[in-house]
Amino acid sequence: MDVLYILIPLALLLAALIIVVFFWAIKSGQFEDLEGPAWEILMDDDKQRITQDKSSGLADDPLINNKSMIDHDNKTAQQKK
Repeated sequence: MDVLYILIPLALLLAALIIVVFFWAIKSGQFEDLEGPAWEILMDDDKQRITQDKSSGLADDPLINNKSMIDHDNKTAQQKK
């Protein structure tokens, strides 16, 4: 029973902390645009990124250049035949 004297104030303190953090997040704009970043990923212009990567030497990386990865997969499939 004595443990309730510790747990109830601790629970109230935790609830108050959660409420303060929630209102801070609202005030700082964390919930302004929930869908924008998700759509930015889908609307990304890959061709522009690949041409920029060619100048930095990353265009040969199959993780960046999907065409080279597809070509690599086609060559591997033809070798297995």
